[in-house]
Amino acid sequence: MNPLAKLLEAALFSSARPVPKEELSALDSEASPAAVQAALDELRETYDHNGHGVELVELGEGWQILTRPEYTEAIERAQLAVRPHRLSAASLETLAIIAYRQPIGRAEIEEIRGVNVGGVLKSLHERGLIDVTGRGDGIGRPLLYGTTPLFLEHFALRHLEELPRADELAVALRAEPKPI
Repeated sequence: MNPLAKLLEAALFSSARPVPKEELSALDSEASPAAVQAALDELRETYDHNGHGVELVELGEGWQILTRPEYTEAIERAQLAVRPHRLSAASLETLAIIAYRQPIGRAEIEEIRGVNVGGVLKSLHERGLIDVTGRGDGIGRPLLYGTTPLFLEHFALRHLEELPRADELAVALRAEPKPI
């Protein structure tokens, strides 16, 4: 493995969050963006082809070393991983509406859900999963909400285009529940 790939590996291993490529480039001022990308590719190939229990994944707007999904259940069973606080059903529903329809205002979310979402929006904003992205054109110029890079990280997505399409969701919701 080349020295730049080793440096990036050490930086990614020590970080608890995805690290943007720009931050990785700052580790070696002489490395070009192409050299950083080549080092990331080399690191990913090393993890993929040498049977490692971790993988290099592009999440949100950065890169992170994560355990492979096939080991997640065993690690959670052993309670080795720090579990993030779970989102309530109301939070997940509101977050899904925002993710698929952003930018969207509170009144439109409440119309879809049929309930007041003020507390849920506040909670999602405090958790950094949504942010105000602008103002609408309607009366009072309402705030519009959108998802954040932390949303992508939380749901292991590189970008919003990886969200399941409506037809995929319909198939998943019709599937028989698996016995536990």
